[in-house]
Amino acid sequence: MAKKVSVLVAGSWGTAIASVLAENEMDVMLWTRNEQQVTEINTEHRNRRFLNDAMLSPRIRATASMEQAVSEADAVVVVAPSAAMREVASQMRPFLKKETTLIHATKGFEASTLKRMSTVLADELPHYDASKIVVLSGPSHAEEVIKQSPTTVVVASEDAQAAEAAQDLLINNSFRVYTNPDVIGVEVAGALKNIIALGAGLTDGLGYGDNAKAALLTRGLAEISRLGTAMGGNPLTFAGLAGVGDLVVTCTSKHSRNWRAGYLLAQGNPLEDVLRQMGMVVEGVKTTQAAYKLSRDYQVTMPIADELYSVLFEGKSPEAAVEDLMGRGRTHELEEVAKPVQTKWFG
Repeated sequence: MAKKVSVLVAGSWGTAIASVLAENEMDVMLWTRNEQQVTEINTEHRNRRFLNDAMLSPRIRATASMEQAVSEADAVVVVAPSAAMREVASQMRPFLKKETTLIHATKGFEASTLKRMSTVLADELPHYDASKIVVLSGPSHAEEVIKQSPTTVVVASEDAQAAEAAQDLLINNSFRVYTNPDVIGVEVAGALKNIIALGAGLTDGLGYGDNAKAALLTRGLAEISRLGTAMGGNPLTFAGLAGVGDLVVTCTSKHSRNWRAGYLLAQGNPLEDVLRQMGMVVEGVKTTQAAYKLSRDYQVTMPIADELYSVLFEGKSPEAAVEDLMGRGRTHELEEVAKPVQTKWFG
């Protein structure tokens, strides 16, 4: 009998994950609040707002009922925007069974609390074993996954069996899945790379070239690693799929919302206009605010994130931000090498 898996919500990434599961012969329920979207998916097998004319498997059925989506599911994949994660988790609480595999694929922090998404889920689902929550991350644009382009991702959980259950659900010949015990590192890396992608869009929009982008990615990864290890992540995670892998794809691809937002900002467009033009959530904007606060809480130096914060929220020009970054005092490249940390799987 095919497993029943529900995906919440029906945005681009949620729909792409639903397609992977359908390809693996799962019966997939895709939840959305939008009744028109439900009708389009169920009758036309398309989700045009997010994935243009991509054809969806008839194994994917949409619903606006949270009870219908969650109550009989063997696994639930939550792909809500970070700002909506707590509300979605609260809605699913009455229907989620303790034995259901729970995965989230959202890259961001909760703006008001600075909490990671797995922590938000744990808050709202007190009956569920938080150690079994699984995080899905890595370099994976929905526009390519839906076409079954070769993609490699990582699933992380404190519980090895939970991670392997998620791996079994998702892995196939076009969607390769690795496991990792480092939930903190995977979540932090996935969230913070969006900040650097905004910066990459800015540098490209200003015409600064490949040298500048290479420097931005390299030093940006150093900042991500510093904060991530300070928060408890494993340094090796930042050299893996959730770290450098996701950073490269998000900073260099035409599919990246954060890159496009940065590019538009470099053209002189106000932030409010850019977000309106995008029509979809640009997680890097709120993540920049979160990183600005977290870096101070953990006393970690993040000059790129600080300058992007000034551009986004304090009216600083991108040119002035680059000038200040280049004019910083002399430092050693390995000035803050993180010490390795132990994780449960590694003893």
